Amino acid sequence: MNETLSPGALPPGTRIYAIGDVHGCIDQLDRLHAQIAADLRRRPVPEATLLYIGDLIDRGPDSAAVIERLLSPPPVPVRNLVCLLGNHEAMMLDLCAPKPPRDGLERWLENGGSATLGSYGIAAHAPLAEVVANLPAAHLGFLRSCPLRFIAGDYLFVHAGIRPGVPLNEQNPLDLLWIREPFLSSEENFPLVVVHGHTPVPEPELQHNRICIDTGACFGGWLTCAVLEDDRIGFLQT
Repeated sequence: MNETLSPGALPPGTRIYAIGDVHGCIDQLDRLHAQIAADLRRRPVPEATLLYIGDLIDRGPDSAAVIERLLSPPPVPVRNLVCLLGNHEAMMLDLCAPKPPRDGLERWLENGGSATLGSYGIAAHAPLAEVVANLPAAHLGFLRSCPLRFIAGDYLFVHAGIRPGVPLNEQNPLDLLWIREPFLSSEENFPLVVVHGHTPVPEPELQHNRICIDTGACFGGWLTCAVLEDDRIGFLQT
């Protein structure tokens, strides 16, 4: 793994493995976990965090297996495990709310939700009540527990990005889950370097104010893990 200077830094003795949008790609995720475990054996560190940037589900072959993997004992020997909420998880959870959006199921299916239903053995044309009844409570509970953001050192980890010019404690949750512009083209020096996914790119994108780690695994691209330590960054991919 080649490393380069990062736009941010972490406290000494800490390392973060941040995994981009998985989107149901369980085989790639398992291979990436193996790479992370091997890296930890080669280079032990007092405090390691494994972080998922959101969008575990939809589009790819086995979303149910991805969530089940994260509910199992940690796949790599880290002290901390963080899974952020992505917009795709938010769409699924909205369907399970007491008053789901009127077009919520149709919108979710149009955005890859049918692949997730298939991974649970639920027909894509099933009515909403049947969909909700057959989604495992443990999986829904896990996703409801996922935070919208995580801060460590000079980094802010969110799924999609932030609204430029808005203080971090005043950000709209919808922007953290969905924003693209004006975030992606902003030259603003944000309060923290934003590590995000949501917008697929061919290779990890390293800017002075943000780092994108969604490299389109579900579209035939890489599944990427950013390895952050001190003032350096490297990438593991499969």
